[in-house]
Amino acid sequence: MTDILNIKEAWKTYKMGSEEINALQGVNFNVEKGGFLAVMGPSGSGKSTLLHLAGILDLPTKGEVSIGGENVSKLSGKKQAHLRRTQIGFVFQRFNLLNQLTALENVMLPMMKPDKEKAREILDRVGLKGKYDRLPTQLSGGEEQRVAIARALANDPLLILADEPTGELDTTNSKMIMELLGDLNQEGMTIIIVTHDPMAAEFAQKTVQMRDGKIYE
Repeated sequence: MTDILNIKEAWKTYKMGSEEINALQGVNFNVEKGGFLAVMGPSGSGKSTLLHLAGILDLPTKGEVSIGGENVSKLSGKKQAHLRRTQIGFVFQRFNLLNQLTALENVMLPMMKPDKEKAREILDRVGLKGKYDRLPTQLSGGEEQRVAIARALANDPLLILADEPTGELDTTNSKMIMELLGDLNQEGMTIIIVTHDPMAAEFAQKTVQMRDGKIYE
């Protein structure tokens, strides 16, 4: 199968005064089209840094990150931004919805061309039919995360990246959100989640552990 994401010998080094911190140390990592991967590990292990590289929110100090066969470091900033917007959907722990916008408007926000009908169809797909005009403050936590997932699907991305998608939810809503992600994966969506939650990781096809900036199968 084709790799959607391929990371080769990736290092990420941050300077803290005179000290250098290696958040990632020669990471090799790939995700096939249609894969569902969970990345687990303690705080400070490099999970979020890895997700930032996968989402072109940051670039490696050394090494290579390719998405859909494109080496992102060789692209201009404008092309990186276009790839990030059109090929990657982000789901965050704290939802990151705009409270002044309705569910429908939040989903339409990242669209290249705003399309109300498509936004409604995506909200229906994630189980929010008829709640298009609700503000985030009028939704439960689980419903807010569903809106966030719908927003991530707005541009038909190659890849969904979810950072602790169940971190703000109770057990019931956590299970519902992971079932939804599992359903999307069954439909062919490629998904990577970073999580501390063993229950969430059980929904993935494969789990890797991170420690000290390195991946352990």
